[in-house]
Amino acid sequence: MNQTQHNAIVNFIWSIADDVLRDVYTRGKYRDIILPFTVLRRLDAILEPTKDKVLEMHQKLNEMKIDNQSPQLRKTSGYVFYNTSNYTFKRLLNEPGNIRQNLETYLDGFSSNVQDIISKFKLRNQLETLEEGNITFPLIEKFCSSTINVSPNPVTDKDGNVVMEGLTNLGMGYVFEELIRKFNEENNEEAGEHFTPREIIKLMTHLIFEPLKGKIKDGTYLIYDPACGSGGMLTEAEHFAKKLNPKATFHLYGQEVNPETYAICKADMLIKDEDPEKIAFGSTLSKDGFPNLQFDFMISNPPYGKTWKVDKDAILDKKEIIDPRFTVGVPRINDGQLLFVMNIVSKLKKNSPLGSRAATIHNGSALFTGDAGQGETEIRKYLLENDLLEAIIALPNDLFYNTGIPTYIFILNNKKDENRTGKLQLISVTTEQFYSKMRKPLGKKRVEFNKDHIRAITDLFLDFENNENSIILDNEDFGYSQITVHRPQRDENGKIITDKKGKPKSDTALKDKENIPLKEDIDAFFEKEVLPFAEDAWYNPKETKIGYEINFAKYFYKHKAPRALEEISADIFKIEEETEHLLKEIVEA
Repeated sequence: MNQTQHNAIVNFIWSIADDVLRDVYTRGKYRDIILPFTVLRRLDAILEPTKDKVLEMHQKLNEMKIDNQSPQLRKTSGYVFYNTSNYTFKRLLNEPGNIRQNLETYLDGFSSNVQDIISKFKLRNQLETLEEGNITFPLIEKFCSSTINVSPNPVTDKDGNVVMEGLTNLGMGYVFEELIRKFNEENNEEAGEHFTPREIIKLMTHLIFEPLKGKIKDGTYLIYDPACGSGGMLTEAEHFAKKLNPKATFHLYGQEVNPETYAICKADMLIKDEDPEKIAFGSTLSKDGFPNLQFDFMISNPPYGKTWKVDKDAILDKKEIIDPRFTVGVPRINDGQLLFVMNIVSKLKKNSPLGSRAATIHNGSALFTGDAGQGETEIRKYLLENDLLEAIIALPNDLFYNTGIPTYIFILNNKKDENRTGKLQLISVTTEQFYSKMRKPLGKKRVEFNKDHIRAITDLFLDFENNENSIILDNEDFGYSQITVHRPQRDENGKIITDKKGKPKSDTALKDKENIPLKEDIDAFFEKEVLPFAEDAWYNPKETKIGYEINFAKYFYKHKAPRALEEISADIFKIEEETEHLLKEIVEA
């Protein structure tokens, strides 16, 4: 779908809200109507060509007194969903006086998988308000306009010439995401809670799939997103994977906790002829929607900086971890992003020739929060000691709609190439050579990737070389031994206080901790870095803890020399002149 078509559809649908809803709904409530009606119109347009055949089959099956009609009706409609009412969107307009009643009949006529979508939108709760405002008819009439096409099939003239292109599932995803972004702006909400900018998703798909060029054989592969939103990541992943091998089959799985975006995602899957049960509703952390499945590819942008308090009882029994996905450790309660990482780890295929590859987005806290022995550190320790992290890419600030903070793409792989075994590649693409500034910001998004940027970043990853933007280190380089440094208690005379065994008692007020790189000898470090400054100090090897942190600044920091004194003096002098001039103007006035 070209950008012009995309913008035309979005603008038209947005105009429906302003033209029809403005006297009945506040702008913050537009989405409650526009999003479900956009989904319904899309489904309606898809079913329209086979509508009459479905009605004939439904009548025939009723006459035969067949209760389980679903298999035959699906076959007749050509999709995994159908509608057995006598109505379409266009036919609803034939009876303006009965439009509320007929609309309810139309909604009731959908198959059970669509009923779930309608339910999640809570659309039936809006019908009375639409009727009272006398806007049901104009609303449906607008959605039936011949000026837009939300069907995947092109519109042709009498000679068979295409006058309006069909709207692909990928294009429909763009439409939904742009509408959600607009509605969120109206509500001062976070667009990024619902979807990720498409150019970031495209980068992630390159990073996941390009290393496997020529290796994806004819067969079936499973793609999973544990925080799938409206399904944009799944759609893009499938789209890219199909380019590598059009003969391969890809099945999409996802889970989403937000009812609205879940409904949009499920509708998208229905149109793709995917089993709607492959999209699970609810919190991934509280209840795994696919406990018995492992996946070939995973892609996700889970929430970060968000509490997992609502999931706590499903994960912990007091302090005991009861969910086997998270036995390695749990992060602090106010940030559950690393729980999503461990969920992905639990779904890596163990007995696959290609293993599993995953790309997931996180903020900086996933790299360094938590002390040795704490949950966050234990998770990083597990990832690195089991050699599951292949690369981490530091992204530019201001790339997302809802945050300007530093973000990172984690690439996980449980079957690394031999040259990558035991190593982690750090990539920094935070300089302007890797992004473009946007002419007009979208929320907090001020920069973007184009196809050349995506290519350059992907090549950095594939080349696997040390340079100013790519650093390759041993997994062990990120680990450290944390020791507790003890100092003795002393009495008022400065004499060391000992226990019954004659050993010095530790002064808790003087306790300190030292983090020693794993590759360094602890005793040698202690002798060199501690004893010269505290000759009475000691440490207990049994208290030693192992921790891991990934500090990008440590490896990519570039020193900037301070400005020359002459330059600073010139700036100060200039400011003084400007100040003096302003004061003179004030006095003379």
